[in-house]
Amino acid sequence: MPFSALPSLPPQPADSLRSSPESLLARARALETLVREIAAAEILPRYLKVSRGRKADGSLFTEADLATQRRLAESLPPLLPGPVLGEEMSGEMQARLWSAGRGGLWCIDPIDGTTNFINGIPFFAVSIAWLLDHEPRLGVVYNPISDECFLAAQGAGAFLNDEPLPLRRTTRRLREAVAGFDLKRVSHHLGDELVARPPYFSQRNFGSSALEWCFLAAGRFDVYMHAGQMLWDYAAGHLILAEAGGRACAPDGGTLPAGPAVKRGIIAAANPMLFAEWRAWLRSHS
Repeated sequence: MPFSALPSLPPQPADSLRSSPESLLARARALETLVREIAAAEILPRYLKVSRGRKADGSLFTEADLATQRRLAESLPPLLPGPVLGEEMSGEMQARLWSAGRGGLWCIDPIDGTTNFINGIPFFAVSIAWLLDHEPRLGVVYNPISDECFLAAQGAGAFLNDEPLPLRRTTRRLREAVAGFDLKRVSHHLGDELVARPPYFSQRNFGSSALEWCFLAAGRFDVYMHAGQMLWDYAAGHLILAEAGGRACAPDGGTLPAGPAVKRGIIAAANPMLFAEWRAWLRSHS
């Protein structure tokens, strides 16, 4: 569906959106419509039917990643101003767009969880954020298999298919928590501690960072940790979590985001009390 078929929205300068959560939310909902249509056209017809390629860094990509990124790059700027920074771009291009995008920037991962997509594991998503002053202002994460669309607009809340997030009240005790984390890049010492003496009740890892952020926002996870994410992995999910009442930071206490060339560790939790306990435990065992 061409962009002109989306709900009509009046033009609005990017600067005015800083104080207009309602306008941001209207654009997030228009973005949801667009993402659903592009996923139906470019991703679902290729599910279980594409071959994979490898990028210079060894990560995987498919024809579906490239086709989805092309469609998004064409369709996003009319919704809100700014260049489109995508995962399937060269590092040089990403750095140039980041530098030019303080007044508005789209950050997209056309398929987050490409390995899952290639192998027929139904846990992957389109992840899109719009940033102003290099801070996420709206975000959408859509899993076309489950038809779950998570979205948020700064100051206007977070939602899953129109239901406000979180979906349930999360625990405030770490020992009762369900954790999401990826052990691949953690230190041997911390990995051993988490395996031998986990401070939480149980843990999961599903292979899509964007969706794992959203599961935390929804209350499906209680705490979260990842040792290395790029901007497109967390830009939308971080906003969705924040608007759902969660907290996140880098292991050194730094804020997110940090630019397209910086891989960031993540510490996050579904509520502030649990975040403080989780962060303290990780600091004392790292």
